[in-house]
Amino acid sequence: MINRQYGSKQRKARKYWSLFPLLVILALVASACGNSSGNTNTETANTGDNATATASPQPAATAAPDAFKTVTTINGEIEIPAEPKRIVAEEYLGSLIALGTIPVGAPGLTLENVYFKEALAGVTDTGTYGKMSPENIIALEPDLIISGMADSYETLSQIAPTVIVPYGDLKNAHEELTYFGELLGKEQEAKDWLADYDTRIAAAKAKVDAAIPADATFSILEHADKSTWAYGDNFGRGGQPVYQALGRKPPAAVADEIMEKQWAEISAEMLNSYAGDYLIITDNTLTADDFTKDPVWGSLPAVKNGHLYVWKEERSWYYDPIAVLSQTEELADWLTSAQ
Repeated sequence: MINRQYGSKQRKARKYWSLFPLLVILALVASACGNSSGNTNTETANTGDNATATASPQPAATAAPDAFKTVTTINGEIEIPAEPKRIVAEEYLGSLIALGTIPVGAPGLTLENVYFKEALAGVTDTGTYGKMSPENIIALEPDLIISGMADSYETLSQIAPTVIVPYGDLKNAHEELTYFGELLGKEQEAKDWLADYDTRIAAAKAKVDAAIPADATFSILEHADKSTWAYGDNFGRGGQPVYQALGRKPPAAVADEIMEKQWAEISAEMLNSYAGDYLIITDNTLTADDFTKDPVWGSLPAVKNGHLYVWKEERSWYYDPIAVLSQTEELADWLTSAQ
């Protein structure tokens, strides 16, 4: 996990994607097709240990009427496999895993998600998040590509049917699981997973509601060497579990701003306005004790009262349904044990 991952790539308009030249891709595809045709006899003779050299020719398979389906995307209507088998996913891996779908390839950064990395053992690294390698993707022979980056569509769609779902279009776990359940023909799996999700979220919320006053305000912050940011309910760092799952609110004076824009860079002088009764802070180096000893942070009521939770980016950055569920239960345990 390097750089500022999801936050920075949103703020910088995802300008890191470098389009792979069209002619090179076409050449690679043409080469692959040529090799495939040239090896037809070899492949036929080695179809399995029990194959025989005298096997009778089989008639060409006829595609089932529902082998493909048309879906509406931001790039118009496209045809995708009704039951894709080889998905490359740059985004939304948490939802895919929740539906029992493991992709064949994904960027290295997403493969490091601590909440489900074990489920992705053996999945091929397709390159840098935001600029996956077309060569790596072609080699995987995907039948569907899923991404959140609109700028990548021109390149990716030349390799396989590509569905772009821009970051932020799906606002929560229910929207994500429902969307991908319909896309992949796994509606029942989505309903089952969400039923369990709702039960566990409700239990966590009930614990917190019994321990924390309803009007207590919460701030989602990230602190680095020279800057501090406040975040809304759909930008990671704990916003989804705190504001969505647990139903808590930011300080009223800044609520409209951060919920609309989803992030705000704040100075030390502005910190008091953005600091609620409870602080959920992402920081890779400082501890709660460090914040308590700091003259600026230590002056905040939340810090004086011990109402701050400090975690590293490897736990706070992710906002997929699996991560949000785990984060909600983690924060609920802290909030109730701290009382």
